[in-house]
Amino acid sequence: MNQSHSRLIAAYERMMERVHSGLAELEQVEADALPELRRRIDEAAELSVRLGELTREEAELIGAYVRRDVEDAGHYLAETGHELKDWLRFDLELVEDRMLEWFGTAADHTRLAFLQFSDELERASHYRAGEITGPGTLRCDACGAEVALHGTSVILPCVACGGESFKRIAADATS
Repeated sequence: MNQSHSRLIAAYERMMERVHSGLAELEQVEADALPELRRRIDEAAELSVRLGELTREEAELIGAYVRRDVEDAGHYLAETGHELKDWLRFDLELVEDRMLEWFGTAADHTRLAFLQFSDELERASHYRAGEITGPGTLRCDACGAEVALHGTSVILPCVACGGESFKRIAADATS
């Protein structure tokens, strides 16, 4: 992993932490959870720019990755009623506690909002090589090979076929 990727992965994790730190009050406004979550992600991205951690372009890109991952998790939880471990598709003990807390809190607070905004969510589950994502399992669109990501990672091209397009899969997904 190169230095640029390491820096962007660290920025993704800081942005998730900043978003998570402000979600406690969302319990009071569940119906407004999705717009509030998006606003908090935008604020976390803006703070990264003001602090000089990222350029505006990098902050917008990392913000989009955070938004995609949280929306994908919330969509899965809302539609299936399953647990976060099923979305990740591997043992939760393999994921850092802070990552689980971030995703779990954000996904739980937005579960109902996702049911209301389901038409916006289809795009949330598309992943490309070179993007950054949180933990979970991705399936190559070209050959079906799976890759389990146990932490924040850069999505690499498929090791089986070199494919660059993936879809997140859950424990109950069938081949």
